[in-house]
Amino acid sequence: MKKMEWIREALSVWPSPEYLKQREAAGWRLAAVEWEREVQAEAATTSQGLGPGEEIPYGTRIASDCTHLEENPTEMQVLNHLAEMVVQDHSYNHMAESLNQRAFHTRDGKPWTALAVFKLTPRLIEVAPRILSGAEWENRKRQLSRVAWNS
Repeated sequence: MKKMEWIREALSVWPSPEYLKQREAAGWRLAAVEWEREVQAEAATTSQGLGPGEEIPYGTRIASDCTHLEENPTEMQVLNHLAEMVVQDHSYNHMAESLNQRAFHTRDGKPWTALAVFKLTPRLIEVAPRILSGAEWENRKRQLSRVAWNS
């Protein structure tokens, strides 16, 4: 079985036809072209772009234009439900059971476990200010039973 070899060359100018012919004569074939450009700092900070290998934050999905992230309604329902249960001081096991009873599944389609809920906690902390400040949450908060603190 033949082994493939790759090299990456940083270019400051477009390669000349002679250079490309030399590479081809040496057995190389052009496999890709990578483009880059400078952008304004403001544009870079407002974009929600992800680097290669970065996971899409829970509660979001890639928008149809493939240029930004948008809210994922199903995942936001999970986060809202978890926020309610945190306020009610439920255990991770209870939270997982409740999500499973409501027919929610993890991103990979598996039932929720206490560990999966625990791993989602940092993301819940990130989005909690947005969840807890909405008008829908204010209405829902009135319906929640009182939490017995230090009980």
